[in-house]
Amino acid sequence: MNDRPGPRVSLVLGSGGARGLTHIGIIQWLEAQGYRIESIAGCSMGALVGGIHAAGKLDSYRNWVCALRRTDVLRFLDLAFHSSGLIKGDRIMDRLREMVGEHDIEQLPIAYTAVATDIERQREVWITKGPLFDAIRASIAVPTLFTPHRYLGLTLVDGGLLNPVPIAPTFRDFTDLTIAVNLNGDPEEAPVSTATLAPGPASASNRSSNQKRDDDLRGRILEFLDGIGESLKSDDVEARELGMFELMSRSFETMQNAISAMKLAAYAPDVLINVPRDVCEAHEFHRARELIETGYRLAERALADAAPLSV
Repeated sequence: MNDRPGPRVSLVLGSGGARGLTHIGIIQWLEAQGYRIESIAGCSMGALVGGIHAAGKLDSYRNWVCALRRTDVLRFLDLAFHSSGLIKGDRIMDRLREMVGEHDIEQLPIAYTAVATDIERQREVWITKGPLFDAIRASIAVPTLFTPHRYLGLTLVDGGLLNPVPIAPTFRDFTDLTIAVNLNGDPEEAPVSTATLAPGPASASNRSSNQKRDDDLRGRILEFLDGIGESLKSDDVEARELGMFELMSRSFETMQNAISAMKLAAYAPDVLINVPRDVCEAHEFHRARELIETGYRLAERALADAAPLSV
């Protein structure tokens, strides 16, 4: 690799559930090519991955999430038992704090902004100071799934509600390049994985077996969450067939797709990396290794033709 310092980057990391694990591969590719990430603006999973990277612990998080088994997804669901959300999120946040440590945003070596939504005043909130994990917890609070997060007197939920690809916070940056990652890209064939980060391809029988296990787990998770929200189900037959959680998830993603398109049309980044929205289901965090590899290849493809900058 060239020893000359690479371009200074403002990195925008969007929201999209488990698809956000592709952010890890994208960051790995950028750093391997000498890009210097000097600013991160993130929303939901983008805020989580971006904040952990800004704290210097992305390798630890990658190793941990790649070791998650399918059943571990259920183990981190701590029920809230009240109407503002199904899951408290304390269990996963405690594990992340243990892994990353406590950090104040203003002390991080990389400028960092987490985007959340003030549900009472119906506006975006850019969190640029205070405890890192308060910012992350607020930004990942998917309505009805996670309970809202109270911070500085505000009731905050997922930033993806208003801004799934938060480019605007980077406008103040003195960097060479703004790279945005949209996790709501059009469905397409994802780049083929290699052995760089993931094991070799499984046999046809193994793939069939793995797919069956994935389908079984997906059914268990959806059945579990729908059972919790049984009393909230619609009387509409079609909605009941979808299930409360799946209907909510699809509706939220449909809204995010429309907002992402408008935001990207209004604030075009220098480079846009689109992650196909069908690359995985929102809850499939057990596919971390595959998703990280996909992010790595998507970054490579998106930046292959980018003209080198003189810095």
